[in-house]
Parts: sequence; C-alpha cells; structure tokens
Amino acid sequence: VQLVESGGGLVQPGASLRLSCAASGLSFSSYAMSWYRQTPGKERELVAGISNTGGRTSYADSVKGRFTISRDNVKNTVYLQMISLKPEDTAVYYCKASLGRNYWGKGTLVTVSS
Repeated sequence: VQLVESGGGLVQPGASLRLSCAASGLSFSSYAMSWYRQTPGKERELVAGISNTGGRTSYADSVKGRFTISRDNVKNTVYLQMISLKPEDTAVYYCKASLGRNYWGKGTLVTVSS
C-alpha cells in the first residue's frame, strides 16, 4: 500500500491550495480517507474525513467553511481544497486510509506566511 501526498508549498495568508493523495495497492473505494496535520511538538490532528463513497464528510471546527475534502474513486485519489489559508494552517499534512487498519502517507508541507 502506498499513499503519496502532493500539492503543498509556501503561500501567503488568504491564498488557496489543493492537496492530493494518490493511493495504490489497496481497494481504494472500500476505504474511508482522511487528512491530518501536524506541527512540531504537537500531536497529529484530524482535519477532515470522507466516507468510502464520498457521501459523508466531516471537518475540524478550525477548518470548517475553508477546507473541502473530496475523492475520486476512479483516480484513487483524495483531495483537500484549502482556501483562505491562515498562518496557523502551517503544518505537514498527511492522508490516511482506514478499513480496520490504517495506512499513512509521508506528508506534504504547507507553509502559510507573508
């Protein structure tokens, strides 16, 4: 199983980014997917989740209205669209696949700074 995140980078406050997580080696459409983020010295926190069909989504309060999680079960990819980015969104963002056990990607760094 391999999860590969991409799309991170350095942006100014107020900008947008779209993260992608490409999955391989698993039956992607069977797995719930989620995005987490982590900053140095802090625990990894759940940002957003989506059910295997995409019919249900959930978000951390800190990102509601700004982030949107979606998935493409043909492309085996989950996305995180982020708008109105804030400096406090700076973190390494990880995707996770869940079905009984969990699989993690290696993360992509998002830096929001002027």
